[in-house]
Parts: sequence; C-alpha cells; structure tokens
Amino acid sequence: MATSRAQPKTALGLDWGELAPLRLRARTAADGAWSGLHRSVRRGAGVEFAGHRAYVPGDDLRWLDRHALMRHGALMLREFETETDRTLRLLVDASGSMAFRGTRGRGAKLAYAAVIALALAWISTHEGDRVALDWLGSGTARPLPGMGGSEAFERVALALEHAQPEGVLTSDDDLTRALVPIERNARRGSLVAVLSDLVDLPDTALERLAGLGHRGRSLVVVQVLDPDELDFPYEGPVRLRALEGDRVVDTDASAVRGAYLEELARRQREWQTRLGARGARLIVASTADEPGEVVRRILVAFRGGAR
Repeated sequence: MATSRAQPKTALGLDWGELAPLRLRARTAADGAWSGLHRSVRRGAGVEFAGHRAYVPGDDLRWLDRHALMRHGALMLREFETETDRTLRLLVDASGSMAFRGTRGRGAKLAYAAVIALALAWISTHEGDRVALDWLGSGTARPLPGMGGSEAFERVALALEHAQPEGVLTSDDDLTRALVPIERNARRGSLVAVLSDLVDLPDTALERLAGLGHRGRSLVVVQVLDPDELDFPYEGPVRLRALEGDRVVDTDASAVRGAYLEELARRQREWQTRLGARGARLIVASTADEPGEVVRRILVAFRGGAR
C-alpha cells in the first residue's frame, strides 16, 4: 500500500532512513538478540560421506579434494554430515511494494528486511554455518549460493546494500523462479527465513511458501509491514497508489479503515494457521520495531520449530 501522503524515495535508490549503515545496524541487532540460532554445522570428520560440491571462497580448505584437483583441475570439497545440513537460507522480497515508507517507519520495508536478514547472516556465519540468499520479485538482484565464513557475511551485505525494490510478483511463474533454488538445494536441517510484506502475491503463494518447511527444513516467515499499513491512520479523502502495477484508488480513510483492518487480520490468521499446520511460524514485524527484538523472535521460532 502507498498513499499520496507518503511516497517512497526513488531518485537515489532505497530509502534507508535511520537503518543505515546496514552493517552497523545488522551487527547491533545481532548482538542484542544472539543467544544461539542453532547448533553449528559440523563438516569434516562426520559419520557419513555426503558427496562433493564446488569450492566457494571462504570454505574450509581442509576438506578440499586433492584427487579431484589433480585429475580434473577442479576445486571440489568433500562433505560429510553428522546429522543435518545447517545452512541458513534467506529469501528476501525485493518487489516494488517493499519500497514503501510511511510516516513512522525507521526506513523502507526492504531496508528493514535487509537489516534483519544480515543480522541473521552474521549470527549464522559466526557459529560456523553457511548462508544463502535468494530473492522474491527482483529480476536484477543476484542470488548467492550457500557459503560460510566472513566472506559470506560481506557478500550478503553487499547484495542487500545494492538491492532495489522493483517489479511485481503476481504470477506463479515469478514465484516458481524464486522458490525452485530453495526447493532443490535446501536439505534436511536447513533454516529458511522468508522476509516479505506478503502483499500482491499469487494465489498459490501461501501453499508454496509453506512447502519450504517440508523435508525436515525449519521455516519462519516474517511479514514486514510499515506502521501505516498496520493501523491505517489516515483521515478523510486519500488516494492509494499501488507500488506494483498502476492501480489508484480514491476513498475515504475513515469509512474503509474497519474493513481494511479486518481483512489484514483475516489474512494473517490464515497464514498463521496454514504455516502452523506445517510446523512453520509467522512473525509480524513493524518497521518501527527495534530490529534486535525481531531477530530474537526469529531465533526463538527456529529453536522451537526445529524438527
């Protein structure tokens, strides 16, 4: 939702507001919330050989397969698993609606989601685990494969800093392109964090996103909304302009507030019910909230939802 009273800044890119600089805000949020996201990945002298994968800068060189290097000239890592894969997979919505910033938010919704995502990445990499980054809606932002170490944090930070809210996410094809990498690559034990306003998604989005919690993966969906979207504080005649598409609605705010809030609550209950049936969680976050508190709620949800 956007209104003529609160237009997003677009000339110079994303409106970060008080959420900049990203790295500092993310580390502050992580420090204030970190009580252990999960047990660290234990690659190496495990019980079961899990196969090979391509080397990514920042990986532990102890597990480099020298035979593959000598035979094929390829940098490949041997992987072992003691129990499960402990990769954190971040799925961040960068569609046009995430540009919105109202009168009370700390920054645009995408900026807020970026702080939360990078704080989770900081915690995960400091526990020795891997982080991957995928996108909803953006056709230009590049996904990042699972990687570990300090370089993983820097790559995720750089990608989030340069992300721009653009495009729409209204078709099943758009949704499929975003979810297939996670559905294919996230193995048992992976943690999946989705950060989105859940606005203007395809009708199949709830079922598809809930499906990311299948096969032993833990899923938390964070609905990131501006305070103006949560309580609709406007009075009198307003013009509502969609940030995804060209829809414009002129209405009386006082007359429609009750119906708007009722529909918002209904949709949130539906997400909570459907996700809960899959062992996943929905967290509703306002961009006016302290980011560290939202990170803490996500950590608690992951610990409680581990299967």
